[in-house]
Amino acid sequence: MKGYNKKDGTKTSAFGSPGRINHDSTPFYTSRLYENLPKEEVVKYTENAIPFQNLDKIFNKTSEKMDELPDNSVHLMVTSPPYNVGKEYDENLTLDEYRAFLKRVCSEVKRVLVPGGRVCINIANLGRKPYIPLHTFIIEDMLNLGFLMRGEIIWNKASSGSPSTAWGSWLSAKNPTLRDIHEYILVFSKGMFSRENCGRKSTISKKEFLEFTKSVWTFSAEPATKIGHPAPYPVELPYRLIQLYTFEGEIVLDPFIGSGQSAIASIKTKRHYVGYDINKDYIKLAERRIKEISNFNTQNKFEFEGEKK
Repeated sequence: MKGYNKKDGTKTSAFGSPGRINHDSTPFYTSRLYENLPKEEVVKYTENAIPFQNLDKIFNKTSEKMDELPDNSVHLMVTSPPYNVGKEYDENLTLDEYRAFLKRVCSEVKRVLVPGGRVCINIANLGRKPYIPLHTFIIEDMLNLGFLMRGEIIWNKASSGSPSTAWGSWLSAKNPTLRDIHEYILVFSKGMFSRENCGRKSTISKKEFLEFTKSVWTFSAEPATKIGHPAPYPVELPYRLIQLYTFEGEIVLDPFIGSGQSAIASIKTKRHYVGYDINKDYIKLAERRIKEISNFNTQNKFEFEGEKK
């Protein structure tokens, strides 16, 4: 490469894309574009133990106050919050009330996360008259809470069996309607982008890492009738996030655990979980499904060990 000094590396270019060898991006991140955004604050890593009796448990209460969890004790929060659209578990809140509710939960999440702990929020936008870009409001509120945004993943649900047919004016420019085949997964960190592993190991494979670090994920949605919950997300979604953002044996929090998908993904990846939900019926459903997957894993383990003998 003509004129390139390996010791000097590369710097952010005013035009085009520079190479990435020893790249110095300081000019970009110190530009005025980043002036009013939350800044990374490197602090000493602190991790407090959650009482044993509160691990791998779902609490029947609001997650606005998670007294069962100490400060700096959770490694990942992954959830899909209720969308406030009139489903049986929703409250009829105004947009401002809904945002304030989610901010109270996320403020509590920030308290319980370890330094550098990650937050992953699965959200769909709503309506058409007018369209409500919920994901933009959540991003704004999370930044106001001081979270660092890591990026966003587009979950492409195009492979699902029943795409929307609400296309507005058919074959006419009068009022055609866009049909959502995607949702968002918004990813944030508490205070720092990197975090300690405390001697724990990653369990993600090379193939998974190459796939899960892409900004577009394609897999089908989970049918509500199959699970017994009006808005379940597939286990694949929390599975990918857990593999990508945590180490084995760490703790995953879902403040709106619903049918227990995050807990099931945690069990599959050998992580601990803690969940919250205000609906007793959904907790019973989640606990039943968790028991089934736990029994299945135990049976498979016995069969595998029997084969080895």
